[in-house]
Order: sequence, then C-alpha cells, then structure tokens
Amino acid sequence: MDFVSVLRHSIDPKVLLEQFGYLGLFLIVFAESGLFFGFFLPGDSLLLIAGVLAAAHILNIWIVLPLVAVAAILGNQTGFWMGSKFGRRIFSREDSWLFHKDHVTRSEAFFAKHGSKAVVISRFIPIVRTFTPIVAGIGSMPARTFFLFNVIGTVLWGIGLTLAGYLLGNIPGINQSIYYIVIAVIIISILPALNHFRPKRAKP
Repeated sequence: MDFVSVLRHSIDPKVLLEQFGYLGLFLIVFAESGLFFGFFLPGDSLLLIAGVLAAAHILNIWIVLPLVAVAAILGNQTGFWMGSKFGRRIFSREDSWLFHKDHVTRSEAFFAKHGSKAVVISRFIPIVRTFTPIVAGIGSMPARTFFLFNVIGTVLWGIGLTLAGYLLGNIPGINQSIYYIVIAVIIISILPALNHFRPKRAKP
C-alpha cells in the first residue's frame, strides 16, 4: 500500500468522523492552541478536513465554525492563564518527546520580535502557536490586549482555514484531488516551523 493510499484511508471522511467527531475536533484545536503537549497535533490539516466534511454534509458547518472558534479562543486563553499563573515553572521539566526547551526559547524570541502581533502571526506556525500564549502570559502581556489579538488570530486561522476547506469541498470533482491538497497544506504549514526552528549558524 503506497503513501497516498495510507493517507487516503487515514483521513477518509467516515473514518475521521468515527474517530474524532465534534468532540475530538474541539479537543484537538483546544490542546494545540495553548497546552504545551499539544504542539504535535495536526491543527491546520484538521481544520481544512473539517471544512471539507462540512461541505459533504458529514459535519454541520454551522456547528463546526463556532466550535472551532470557541476551542481556539479557550485554548489560547488557557495557555495565557497558565503562563501568568505559574510562570517559567511550567518549563522547568526535562526534555522529552512531548516537550523540548528549545521550542520555548524560539517561541520567546518570536514573541520578543513581533510583540502583540505574535499572537496572531503564530497561529499560522505550528509549534510556535502552541507556546506563544504561554510565553505571553509569562511576559505579563495585558489580558485585554491578549484577548483582542486572540480573537483576531482565531478568525483568520480557525475560521479562515475551515471556510477554505468548505469552499474546496464544494468545488465539483474536488474529492478526487482533496487528499493531495491536504498533503500540500500539511507541507506548507510545516515549512514555517522548520524555518523557525532550524539550527542557527554561529556568527563569525
């Protein structure tokens, strides 16, 4: 069985619905948005697939959209609260397959570079989007400011990607190519993270 066949089976709409459903969609988006162990979850591709499933009437788009919005906002707010409540103690644990201190260091550098806008920009960068709200909380970013940028980021990322999947799903004959589109989205979403987390060359 080739790679595409395996992927085709693993993201088959019926299989995905049985494995995740609305509750699974909520929990994955929530965890990836602000819980440090959720950085490996497939947020971008999942939102796109959720939109495609809604276009196929397997999911209800009017349930999916508010569900994604609430999950993304609450996830980020939870990460922000954890950062402001526990500070750097959250990151005192040793490296493991679920946690790498390098992710924190790079996310802090990203936040320092972009400021409040990092809350929005990071939504489109895997790994960084998980740690940014925690870092914002540690950095004592004003709660109202964080919430405002949190909502903006949720609309652009969560609602935007889901609607993109919904529009793709409504294109005649798109089902024959949707798996290749999903592969492309996964690769595109990973590239910023690879660029951001690649080892830095020592300056002469």
